[in-house]
Amino acid sequence: MTEITPTTAEFEAGWNYIQKGITKLKKILEGLPDPQFNSEEHMTLYTTIYNMCTQKNPLTKQLYDKYKKAIEEYLAETVLPSIKETYDEFILRELVKRWENHKVMVKWMSRFFTYLDRYFTVTNKLPSLHQVGMTCFQQLIYQEVHSSVKDAVIGLIAQDRKGKQIDRGLLKKVLDILVAVGTEETDYANDFETDMIKDTAAYYSRKGSKWVLKYSCPEYILKAEESLKRERERVIHYLYDISEPKLVETLETELLVGHANQLLENEQSGCRTLFRDEKVDDITRICRLYHKIPQGLELVSSTFRQHVTDDGLAIVNQATETANNKAENGAGVDEQVLIRKMIELHDKYMMYVGFMNHTSFHKSLKEAFEVFCNKNVADISSAELLATFCDNILRKGGNQKLSDEAIEDTLEKVVKLLQFVHDKDLFAEFYRKKLARRLLFDKSCSDELERSVLTKMKQLCGGQFTSKMEGMVLDFTLARENQAHFQEYLSNQSVENPMTDFNVTVLTTGYWPSYKTSDINLPAEMVRCVEDFKEYYHSKSQKRRLHWIYSLGHCNILGKFDSKPIELLMSTFQAVVLLLFNNSDRLSYSEIKDQSNLGDDDLVRVLFTLSCAKYKILNKEPSTKSISPTDSFNFNPKFTDKMRRIKIPLPPTQERKKVVEDVDNGRRYLVDASVVRIMKGRKILSHQELITECVDQLKNLFKPDIKLIKKRIDDLINRDYLERDQKNPNTYRYVA
Repeated sequence: MTEITPTTAEFEAGWNYIQKGITKLKKILEGLPDPQFNSEEHMTLYTTIYNMCTQKNPLTKQLYDKYKKAIEEYLAETVLPSIKETYDEFILRELVKRWENHKVMVKWMSRFFTYLDRYFTVTNKLPSLHQVGMTCFQQLIYQEVHSSVKDAVIGLIAQDRKGKQIDRGLLKKVLDILVAVGTEETDYANDFETDMIKDTAAYYSRKGSKWVLKYSCPEYILKAEESLKRERERVIHYLYDISEPKLVETLETELLVGHANQLLENEQSGCRTLFRDEKVDDITRICRLYHKIPQGLELVSSTFRQHVTDDGLAIVNQATETANNKAENGAGVDEQVLIRKMIELHDKYMMYVGFMNHTSFHKSLKEAFEVFCNKNVADISSAELLATFCDNILRKGGNQKLSDEAIEDTLEKVVKLLQFVHDKDLFAEFYRKKLARRLLFDKSCSDELERSVLTKMKQLCGGQFTSKMEGMVLDFTLARENQAHFQEYLSNQSVENPMTDFNVTVLTTGYWPSYKTSDINLPAEMVRCVEDFKEYYHSKSQKRRLHWIYSLGHCNILGKFDSKPIELLMSTFQAVVLLLFNNSDRLSYSEIKDQSNLGDDDLVRVLFTLSCAKYKILNKEPSTKSISPTDSFNFNPKFTDKMRRIKIPLPPTQERKKVVEDVDNGRRYLVDASVVRIMKGRKILSHQELITECVDQLKNLFKPDIKLIKKRIDDLINRDYLERDQKNPNTYRYVA
C-alpha cells in the first residue's frame, strides 16, 4: 500500500488499489496479523476515491455500487457462516461480535468513501453510506438468523427465571441489535416481544397451577409479588421499558386473575380467614397486587363487605338476645354497649379501608354498615338507639364519665355511624325530644358540646336537618338573658317581689317539639308569678302570645314533716296537687281533680308518685298499688327520709309510638314538597323518572317507600297540583 496512485485513473486500476485497503480492513476485523491503518494509508485511499469522483468522467456511481458489494461479500462469505454454525448462547455471542465488527467496518469504509456522502448521495437522494451498511447487515445477516437468535434469547430469559446464572449484559447487547436493525416484521415489539410474552404466559401459568396447590393464600401472594418484582428487574437489566406493562399484565392474568377464586375463597387461608385473624399485612399485599387489575378487587371487597356485615349482625344479634333476657327482668336495651361496639367495629375496619385505599372498599364498608345499622334491637330502631346514646353522653349524670375531648371524639364517631342510618329524620326527632329535655331540665353538660355535635350533623345532613335543633339551643341562650332582664324588671317595680323564686323559659314554637297544654288551676303564689311575667313580657313585646306549658315546669317545695323539714323537688303538676293539702286535711280523687283541673291521665300519674311510689308524701285509702276514682288522700306528716332534699319523679311516658307517628306524618309533607319541587322545574315527567328523582332527593333524610310516593302523587293530582297526560297516563304534567 505504498505505491502512488495517478491523479486520473481508469476505474479498474483505481478499484484494485481500493480493494487492497478493504482487504486489509477485513483482516484486521478477523483478528489476522496485519498492522493498523496509518494516516498516510488513510489519506491515500481517500485521495484515490476523491480523484475517481472528480475526474472528467466521474466514477461515483460505480464506486457507490462497489461499496455496497464489498460489504455484502464480506457479510455473506465470512460473517453469516460464522454465525450459523453456532447455537444457543454462542450464537448470541457471535452475533454481538460480528455486529461490533460490522459497525467498525462501516465506520472505516464510510471514512474512505466519505466524498460520496458529501455530494453524490445527497444530490441523487440515495441512502447514505452508513444506511447502506446497516441495511446490508439487516438483510443478509439478521433476516437469516433472527429466528434462531430470538429462540436463544427467550431460552436465556427462561433460565434466568429458573434462577440460573446468565450473562444479562449479553442479552442487553443482543436486544439492542434487534432494535437497531429489526424491520417492521422482525422488530422488538412485533416479533421478539410477542413470542417472549407468550413464553412468559406459559411459564407463569404452569407456576401458578403448582403454587396454588402447594401454598396458602398469603404464601402464594408473596410468590406472585416476588415474581412481579423480578420481572421488573429484568426490564431494568436487559429488556426495554415498553415491555414492562405487558409483562406485568401477563403475570397478573396468569398468577392473580386466573386463580383469584381459588385463592381468595380458600376456607383455610383465604380473605375471610385473613380478615378474621386480622392479618393486615397479608390483606394489604393482596390489595396492592389486585387493585391495578380491572375488577381485580371486586372479589376482595365483596368478601370484605360480607365479613363486616357478619361481624355487625353478630353484635346486633347479641344485643337483641341480651335485651330479650333483660326484658324478663324489666330492663331494656343497653344502647351504650351496642353503639360502643359499633363504633369500635367502624374504627377497626376504617383502618383496613385506609390501608387498602380503594373506592370499592369504602363502598363495601358503607353497604355493610347499612345492613346492620338499620336493624331493630328488641323492636327499638337504630335511630332511637343512637339518639339515646348521644343523650346519655351529653346529659349531666349520664353513666359515661368522659372528658370534653373524649365526648367530642365519641360524638364525631356517632355522627359517622349516622350516615349509615336510613331513617335520619326519625333520629332527628328522637334527638330533638331528648335535647329539649336536657335543655329544659338543665341536664346538658355543655352548651359548647351541644353546638359542636349539631355542627357535625349539619355537615353530614345539611342545614335543614339541624335548623330546629340549632334554634332550640339559641332559644335557651336567649332565655337566660330574658330571665336576667325579668329579675331586673321585678327589682325596679314598686310592687312587692314574689315570695318564691320564679324562672321562665320562653321557647319559639316552631323549633321545639309539640307539648300538651293544660289549663290547670295554679295556687295563688304561682298565679302571682305568672301575672308578673306576663306584664313584663307584654311590655317588651306586644305582638307575641305566650302559651304556658305547665307540664314541663318543676318546683322546689319545702315539706314540714314531724321528724324534720324536707325539700321536695317535683313537677308543677305534682306541686299543684300537693299544695291543695295546705287548705284541706283530706281530699277525694274527684275533689283533687275539680280543684286542680288536671285530666285523668295526668292526675293518676301524679297521685301515684305521691302515694304509691317510693316516697309516700300522701296517704291513700284504700292502701292499694293503683289509683282509682274512688280513692281518698290525706297528707302524711310522718313521712321521713335520710336526705333533706329529695326528687320525686313522674313515671316516664312512652313517647316512642308518638314520635314514630309524627315522623310518618311529616314524611307525607316531605314527599309532597319533593314531588311539587321536581315537577315545577321539569313541567312534564314520566312516572318512573318522577319516582327516581323523588327517592334521590329524599334519600339523605329517609328511605322513602315507593307506595307512599305513589299515594302522594295521587293526592296531589286530586288537589290539582298535577295531572296525567291524556295520551300517556304514565306521564305527569305540572298544573299549579
